[in-house]
Amino acid sequence: MRIGRFLVGSAVLIALAVGFASLFVGQVTAAENSIWVESKNHTPKLELNLPSFAPIIDELGKAVVNISTEGTEQLAQGGSPFGSQRQFNSPFDFFFQVPPQGKRSYKTHSLGSGFVINPDGLIVTNNHVVDRATKIMVTFKEDKKKYLGRVIGKDKKTDLALIKVDADRPLDAVVIGNSEELRPGDWVIAIGNPFRLGHTVTVGIVSATSRKVPGGGPYDDFIQTDASINPGNSGGPLFNAKGEVVGVNTAIYSPGAMGSTGFNIGIGFAIPIEMARHVIDQLHDKGKVVRGWLGVLIQPVSEDVAEAMKLEEASGALVADVLPESPAARAGVKRGDVIVSYDGRKVAENDDLPLMVADTPIDKVVKLDVIRAGKERSLKVKIKELEEDKVSQEITQTEQEKLGLSVQDLTPDIAKSLGVEDTDGVVVTNVMPGSVAETAGLRRGDIILEVGSLKIESSEDFREATQNISKGKPMLLLVRRESNTIFLTLKIE
Repeated sequence: MRIGRFLVGSAVLIALAVGFASLFVGQVTAAENSIWVESKNHTPKLELNLPSFAPIIDELGKAVVNISTEGTEQLAQGGSPFGSQRQFNSPFDFFFQVPPQGKRSYKTHSLGSGFVINPDGLIVTNNHVVDRATKIMVTFKEDKKKYLGRVIGKDKKTDLALIKVDADRPLDAVVIGNSEELRPGDWVIAIGNPFRLGHTVTVGIVSATSRKVPGGGPYDDFIQTDASINPGNSGGPLFNAKGEVVGVNTAIYSPGAMGSTGFNIGIGFAIPIEMARHVIDQLHDKGKVVRGWLGVLIQPVSEDVAEAMKLEEASGALVADVLPESPAARAGVKRGDVIVSYDGRKVAENDDLPLMVADTPIDKVVKLDVIRAGKERSLKVKIKELEEDKVSQEITQTEQEKLGLSVQDLTPDIAKSLGVEDTDGVVVTNVMPGSVAETAGLRRGDIILEVGSLKIESSEDFREATQNISKGKPMLLLVRRESNTIFLTLKIE
């Protein structure tokens, strides 16, 4: 069937080609002493009046820059140059060099893009383009002189950076648009420096908005586009059809033989300009980004969690832990609370909450609506500033004997070896492959603190709490893994 459709389609294409040819052949004649047919007297009977982006791109390209950097990286003893920031399967891959055999440090060369936001020479790009750079060189489309760039500020969490060049003239700057007005299907234009090719233009549409990416961070809120983005496009602008910047091209999804081919397959991501503006303004004014801090570790509310907690719907952010002395702790937030509203805005998914908190002014008092023990209640929280040493997020998982696991009491010696201070709970000593416990995600070393609403202090408590688990009915577990806690659901099918 596929072959048949292809043949029919080919026949149609051939017929169209012949038809178009008949419109031109015979109506024009070769110029004297030339083998080429000129278009002097060419009057086609059919013309496809498709729009051209050329006029707008002529202007847009003046504010887009190519960025190349140099740096030096240290290779840890026994390490590899393909570290966590430069893995093949990273969405932020760009060119890098393998160090000579036996060398413990090596020079790096990378490339990227950026765009001028102010005639004085302020340029926006990605943090990963300039993060390890010791030298930043900037070139323009119509000025091949290399300008030395310096970092004004950078933010790893959103992968944004602000750099500056000192030019002898006012620079052409972009016009900022509104990314919140974007809809799937809108035209977008990407301009950048892929593979060191210089100013390259690609066009596509918005594929989706508010997109999260696998393995991404808590502040992901990408525009997804099929405009071709490749290594070197990082930091370049994404324009709308009016020539306004609506995003900063940042990442691509590119599966392949080693986890990633590194090349575009039609799935690219850009940071919305509304988020970028908020971050860049702070980098310009303060050299860093100040974010709000609530002090909770959260996880999604799955269907099983909602059923186990008797919630009406699987939405909100489930509090897996509350950090001591945090704003949440002072406000009375408890482990097991489901946050459904923050400062009057609905928390539909757990990923919504970090963005809301981060954008909250420091010392602002906000209303937090939570569901606790099946009842909704409101709390008042005074948001504080997020500091780097307060950031921690991990996962936890757990299960039982007939469920395919073994547990034992948490003695002081075992607790010490696991790096915990108290002996509450039981420790998972074995998880059988293919078991319910493994399916639930438990692993050796996990500490089970609660089953349902029962606190677990011994292996006997655990057996009693789990012996009456009903088939097909999820049971909520609270587990500690290393320094963090998380809720899991145990379900026998």
